[in-house]
Amino acid sequence: MNFTQGEFIYLNKPYGMTSFGALAFVRTRISRKVGVKRVKTGHAGTLDPLATGVLILCTGKKTKEIERLQLHSKEYTATLQLGATTPSYDMEHEVNATYATEHITRELIDCTLPRFIGDIMQVPPSYSAVKINGDRAYELKRKGREVALQAKPIHIDSIEVMSFDAEKMLLTLRVVCGKGTYIRSLARDIGRALGSGAYLTALCRTRLGDIRIEDCVALDDFPQWLDQQEIEDNAQ
Repeated sequence: MNFTQGEFIYLNKPYGMTSFGALAFVRTRISRKVGVKRVKTGHAGTLDPLATGVLILCTGKKTKEIERLQLHSKEYTATLQLGATTPSYDMEHEVNATYATEHITRELIDCTLPRFIGDIMQVPPSYSAVKINGDRAYELKRKGREVALQAKPIHIDSIEVMSFDAEKMLLTLRVVCGKGTYIRSLARDIGRALGSGAYLTALCRTRLGDIRIEDCVALDDFPQWLDQQEIEDNAQ
């Protein structure tokens, strides 16, 4: 492999780490491996800290491919807790409201989900990296500022119910979607459409383009994986 010239690294991002944190972990180790101060590295598509799954890292000249990779379709498995909401639409924040769920049935869910398939408008989460006059939305929220984000067009190819626990009101979905889709916002909107509330308790990106989670190396296994690679960088 030649990291300074350019390579793709397929990583399974762990829970609780930012995409940049995972990138920095990898970049430090490949830079040390090839004997340079800093190998140019970027990632194609941010994952929230509480999300796991496919994170494609690009090094060297392959960083020019990032924009193209971000256009590829993505597949997620998402677990929604129905009957409650949080400010961030996931477990980063505590529950701030609860709602009735007695009326929610599998039949109601099956009738509701199709309205989110196709070309739709979606308001990004207030706790997101969307920029408002140069500032990140989540930074403004954490300073106590009000954030008003505009709806943006997105495309959702399919939504499939993987499981529904009517007792615990846990709904697990498989979602295939395009660039710019926030699964946290989708959870919020599905909860509202069901006449209740919802937030994410788990999210995993299982595919980005042709790269599936089975093709990815776990972050904990990356140092060992790197040791097994044949390195051909010019710095050596």
